[in-house]
Amino acid sequence: MQSGVTTLELSRCICAADELGRKMGLHITMGDDFEKYVEITSSLPGKSPTYPSFRPDCSDLPPGKAFWIVGRDRDGRVAHVQALRLDHLSNTDVAEQLGSLRAWFTDPTLTAGPGSSSRCDAPTARSITGLVAYHGDIWLRKDFRGRDLSTFIGRIAFGLAWAKWSPDFIYALVADWHIEKGVVDQYGYLHQEPHGSVLHLPAFGIDDDDWLVWLTRDELLTTLRTSASRALGETTV
Repeated sequence: MQSGVTTLELSRCICAADELGRKMGLHITMGDDFEKYVEITSSLPGKSPTYPSFRPDCSDLPPGKAFWIVGRDRDGRVAHVQALRLDHLSNTDVAEQLGSLRAWFTDPTLTAGPGSSSRCDAPTARSITGLVAYHGDIWLRKDFRGRDLSTFIGRIAFGLAWAKWSPDFIYALVADWHIEKGVVDQYGYLHQEPHGSVLHLPAFGIDDDDWLVWLTRDELLTTLRTSASRALGETTV
């Protein structure tokens, strides 16, 4: 087991990610008020509605358990969003969390709606337990795509997730095109399995068959250390 990443290394990683965003024209803010987050994301042209996992009317998202990241362009307009939450899965696993709909709803019987169903066919999901960070609702405005910002998206999310929680795992659920175009690799996720979330939520207009992608704690540490070392090299003459 690797030792924890140092405060200095982590600071370098986060600062490098923030600087990368600024060079690309993105100015980053973060917060934990998800009423405000949904208000922001609901008015973004071209973005699909925020899923119940990050909606306070569906999920319990108290400060300390979840946070969001918003990137604005030089004119102050929102150009990027993503969100993360922490689930304590010591007595269960991601497969059960997804299959029971509790990944999206605090109480599925009250808020999921009729005809809702979910299953997880990714084999490794049953091994993803403990303190588990979920990374989702990732959106980048069309005019910022194709500019190698996927690396920034992963680096800033991983750094802040480690700073807040030091999770045992971090995972995301992504559509086929993220896999086909190599976007997941750019984010920094090393593992991927199909049918991680076969989700039907008719009341929310959701009908998905997403891949499960993830990093272990040690892999997250390695990614952060690599990013920190690269940042040091970029700033050292």
